[in-house]
Amino acid sequence: MIDIACPPLVLVTDLTTHFPIRRGLLRRQVGAVRAVDGVGFAIPRGRTLGLVGESGCGKTTVGRSILRLVEPTAGSVTITGRDVRSLRGAELRRFRRRMQIVFQDPHGSLNPRMTVRRILEEGLVINGMGDATARMDRMSAALDRTGMPATALDRYPHEFSGGQRQRIAIARALVLEPEFLVLDEPISALDVSIQAQVLNLLVELRDRLGLTYLFISHDLSAVEYVADEVAVMYLGRIVERAPAATLRLEPLHPYTIALFSAVPSVDLRKRRSRIVLPGDVPSPARPPAGCRFHTRCPLAESVCRTIDPPQSTVGEHLVHCHVATRELERAGGDAATASARIAAGLATAGIPSPSPAVPAG
Repeated sequence: MIDIACPPLVLVTDLTTHFPIRRGLLRRQVGAVRAVDGVGFAIPRGRTLGLVGESGCGKTTVGRSILRLVEPTAGSVTITGRDVRSLRGAELRRFRRRMQIVFQDPHGSLNPRMTVRRILEEGLVINGMGDATARMDRMSAALDRTGMPATALDRYPHEFSGGQRQRIAIARALVLEPEFLVLDEPISALDVSIQAQVLNLLVELRDRLGLTYLFISHDLSAVEYVADEVAVMYLGRIVERAPAATLRLEPLHPYTIALFSAVPSVDLRKRRSRIVLPGDVPSPARPPAGCRFHTRCPLAESVCRTIDPPQSTVGEHLVHCHVATRELERAGGDAATASARIAAGLATAGIPSPSPAVPAG
């Protein structure tokens, strides 16, 4: 929810990014891949929004569209009060200092022919930030913040482990002293033993430097740990958004409930029966009418196939789903009761896969 008295650092409204499909000798456009189709959210300063969903749902395209690494088709993006889509040329290059990205694969995002010094210094030189001494101080401070020694400056990316390379990638983003970071699957390419260290580092940096994050991931446990609020995407649209703790305890959209049922847990009290969704994700070039999830939803009704679901709101919990709207009305607005009824309906109408039995004793 947007606090009018305290404007958000990042405000995205009806963001749309379509990629044209061209065929024939003249390369005429015959359609479009609707990678992002009307996404909107706000991120307050110093907070983290987690963006989750299956591969191909448009999460990464949202992050790149916000930074204009991919040019949006429509919608507005405002960062620190500036309309990012209106910026051009040198003005856009200067503003990029305030918004940076950490990519998924540090092996691919770091130039193997450049030393760490050149990798970190490149952005400083392009933006004309300080002389050689000042740039050295900035680079050393950035490495120190990410737990890397200053001696790393004269080494190449291949001389470091995956976790160390990702720390260097984070340092490259921090050296420009940005206010907003897009973290695109920042731990998915790392060993499990290293993921927790990088997550802790990101949380520490956010709290110490007052950074604002868009944390993109398919790992719900990681998102719950880092994010203050979580948005769930399906086929180019956000279907549910809520504070992280609320979404874990009271998911309302059938898709969100199915996602959380797949999260493993060593705590038997938190373990859910696995809900396996039927069918495959439709093509974003030909999204279904009505609710885009209805082709895989065991609870879908006739209205779901023809009418786009409205937004239902319970406090800071937003959901786009006809079934959730109906259950919320039946429960008198009690999200916990509505969530339990929808989950029970999925387990009955869907294809539940029971959790593995735990040996006695």
